[in-house]
Amino acid sequence: MGAGVPDFGRGPESCDRIEREFAAEDQKIFERLIFNLIFIAMAELPDLEVFAQILTRRFKGKTLKELEVMVAKKLNVTSAELSKALEGKKLTAVSRYGKTLHLHFGEQVLQVHLMLRGELVALEKGAELPKYVILAFHFSGGEGFAVVDMLRAATPTLNPEPANAPDALEMDLDYFTAVLAKSKKMVKEVMMDQKKMRGIGNSYADEILWDTRVSPFSVASAVPEKAVKKLFKSLGAVLKEAVSAIAKENGDELRGELRDFMKVHGARIGKSPTGAKVKSEKIGGRTSYYTDEQEMFS
Repeated sequence: MGAGVPDFGRGPESCDRIEREFAAEDQKIFERLIFNLIFIAMAELPDLEVFAQILTRRFKGKTLKELEVMVAKKLNVTSAELSKALEGKKLTAVSRYGKTLHLHFGEQVLQVHLMLRGELVALEKGAELPKYVILAFHFSGGEGFAVVDMLRAATPTLNPEPANAPDALEMDLDYFTAVLAKSKKMVKEVMMDQKKMRGIGNSYADEILWDTRVSPFSVASAVPEKAVKKLFKSLGAVLKEAVSAIAKENGDELRGELRDFMKVHGARIGKSPTGAKVKSEKIGGRTSYYTDEQEMFS
């Protein structure tokens, strides 16, 4: 939550406490707090693509003066080994692969997975660290950024093994078609399977499927060739459009996940842009949003 906003915990009792705490003139703050307690948005491919662009513009070429490791339980090496590997080296590139960020310090690569609630927070020169810091990067010139996660689940990995599955924006149509053809699972489940294709999460799977008018409940192998081609084309278009929208909104600020432009994914969206009622149902434990405009293949 934002600076100066107390932490009231989670759940119905927390909501009651917040409502008692804030007066009527603070209704906007109250509504934002309730939204954050109920709706959790994981950083997905477009968000991370923009974060990589921002980190590149702000920190590429700068030397990492100090790396503070505040939570080491998820590391694949010791804190001392990580600091020794990265401190004193220049940040040469920042890339995204699937749902992870790769920070390149010469030959050393630090992978960061933000998991469910992880965030990136910019650090101004001389400023105190925010709460819930996992890692804090301090660069030449005094500025830096931190990986923050109130759940302490964000995972840094030094020199990770290459992933077997392709990135969603790098796979070709033949691969995508073959993956769907081999599965009897729901098409949305296959699209979100990070062992098949990396980067697509719950939000954008809904958006891609609605854009193609394919029901998320369709059996993957039953989706006809023509629809598969449309689905693949939509996958690239929806993700790239989201990257552009988020980049325009964020500028050089490391803001949280932006979802304002979504057409069907979201509890506050009552109708699709074409006027159809947006429905919701659980798929694989996650809430899916769809309309009756989407064709079922089984």
